[in-house]
Amino acid sequence: MQTFDAICMQFVVIGEALKGLDKLTARALLSKHPEVNWKGAMAMRDIICHHYFDVDAEAIFIVCREDLAPLADAIEKMKTEI
Repeated sequence: MQTFDAICMQFVVIGEALKGLDKLTARALLSKHPEVNWKGAMAMRDIICHHYFDVDAEAIFIVCREDLAPLADAIEKMKTEI
């Protein structure tokens, strides 16, 4: 449970950072990288924060297994663009 909570907290941090970045760049930067579901990543933050008891552990596991690598790759690309 401790690991699950830690992972969820990191998703909250990621979602909050993405929201801030999207706002700061007037929605221009994230849209250049459609390979990532940015809206979904930001929505995950909202779900974890506001509906914590409804968070599906299996869904979190799937995101960790399938979606983190493409997210990291896109962020690396963005770092070179900025």
